[in-house]
Amino acid sequence: MTDLTKLTLKAAVDGLRDKAFSSEEITRAFVGTIEAANPALNAYVVQTPEKALEMARASDGRIARGEAGPLEGAPLGIKDLFCTDGVQTTAGSNMLRGFVPPYESTVTANLWRDGAVMLGKLNMDEFAMGSSNETSAYGPVVNPWKSKISNADLTPGGSSGGSASAVAADLCLAATASDTGGSIRQPAAFTGTVGIKPTYGRASRYGMVAFASSLDQAGPITKTVEDAALMLRSMCSFDPRDSTSLDVETPDWTASVGKPVKGLRIGVPREYVVDGMPAEIQALWDKGVDWLKAKGCEIVEISLPHTKYALPTYYIVAPAEASSNLARYDGMRFGHRADKASSLTDLYETTRAEGFGKEVQRRLTIGAYVLSAGFYDAYYVKALKVRRRIAQDFDNVWDKVDAVLTPSTPSAAFALGDKQIDPVTMYLNDVFTVTANLAGLPGISVPAGLDSGGLPLGLQVIGKALDEATVFQVGAALEEAAGFTARPEKWW
Repeated sequence: MTDLTKLTLKAAVDGLRDKAFSSEEITRAFVGTIEAANPALNAYVVQTPEKALEMARASDGRIARGEAGPLEGAPLGIKDLFCTDGVQTTAGSNMLRGFVPPYESTVTANLWRDGAVMLGKLNMDEFAMGSSNETSAYGPVVNPWKSKISNADLTPGGSSGGSASAVAADLCLAATASDTGGSIRQPAAFTGTVGIKPTYGRASRYGMVAFASSLDQAGPITKTVEDAALMLRSMCSFDPRDSTSLDVETPDWTASVGKPVKGLRIGVPREYVVDGMPAEIQALWDKGVDWLKAKGCEIVEISLPHTKYALPTYYIVAPAEASSNLARYDGMRFGHRADKASSLTDLYETTRAEGFGKEVQRRLTIGAYVLSAGFYDAYYVKALKVRRRIAQDFDNVWDKVDAVLTPSTPSAAFALGDKQIDPVTMYLNDVFTVTANLAGLPGISVPAGLDSGGLPLGLQVIGKALDEATVFQVGAALEEAAGFTARPEKWW
């Protein structure tokens, strides 16, 4: 039998339905792989082998009775941001260490409804604040890829670094992730995997530990575009418990995968050519344009003039919302509580100093500053106005193009520790991804090539609101043209 852990999600689901192997067999294979690999990669912070095998046996029973769901028996990894009933959920923070939710997030509940199996909780940047998975209270995740030029441990990207590393290293068939400024698409690009952030409101945020509520959105990291379509369909639903959830139908996006792209108009924004962008990134982008042109797409040069303000806008809006959301962690209601305090104020201060890591503290400080009297209008209100302009830029081009093509990241994966000294350098990793979050649009990253060190690079497709179908259609066309089959050489 082939190595079950190397199967795509689609192949695994088909194999399970055809009874070529059982859910218990494939789950045991993943449990063994995780035990062997996790000490080196640090992708999982909680492993749930007994729960996984129990769920797998239940799936085998449903398959035998002809009651299989769309993901029946498929073992998945869950980012530690999604609350899981009876299983610790910490968002990668000491502030929530030991927190065991008595309820299930809507996204994970949807996956269990469709028959999926939980292998465990995946590492992440603390409260999803980071681009390299180095801010986690559990330590950094290691990318399974290595550069030919250096043997240094590389970042898998962030904040969904555990999800990306686990999928790339075959430690799960697919994984849930979340994206506030690029936290699905950037790790996918760094690990040679596929990651999609759907339209804001497609997936419920109920039971997701909040970072920036107007930007956070759940999505999957998978091995193929088809797998991403399969996963996203199960993850998305209308949820009255989330006031921003969209009451719209969830289509079968797998029908868009493989659909011809001939006649589609693809926008190439001139503002995404940034200073100091490596020649390899530009070359890959040009190649992506040529691939789509060869498939019959019309390439249209477009302008998104407010793109240059996207990063500063994001790093005002996101910390502001974070400082409001994370105010609840005060040592009084739930979460970490300092052992010693001389007063109520001291208890608040000590609890938050002990519970939050440096990057979270930095962003909460920025957030409190931009929301404070005297600075609210100068920073926060102005950022909201610019955010509207960024969204308007996209609105202005949708009559000319059906989707937009850009690079996913300004570089390939970098070594752990490389950018920790200067936070601004780290923040620049999100330069191509934040616009989709600010505008609430769907975006996918597809692996499309290797850099000179043999590390994966991705191309991003951004689509109209609620038009994930076209995003999957173009993403699948790029996937086919790129023929990306490279996998990390096993060293762990």
